[in-house]
Amino acid sequence: MSRASIERRLGELSQELNAAREELRVLDEQIQHFAESADDARLRAMVSETPLAAREHDEAARTVSAMRRDRDAWTERLTALERKQDELLDQMLEAT
Repeated sequence: MSRASIERRLGELSQELNAAREELRVLDEQIQHFAESADDARLRAMVSETPLAAREHDEAARTVSAMRRDRDAWTERLTALERKQDELLDQMLEAT
């Protein structure tokens, strides 16, 4: 791969990395918010001991779980992008 194409690909990767990091930042904030809501729902379910409160807690807990899986997927994507960036930087060093 030519130096110009490596540089172009590094620029593209940089944008993808920034977008992935931003997505993770937003997900972290959302997870924190929904985890707090799930904890509140858990306490309400314990205190009220009603089926409705238990369902609300279960739903909130499932939401947090799904968001954490989504975060894990984004973390894997970020790791793969960083690995690709390292490979391209190595190629650039070898080309000089």
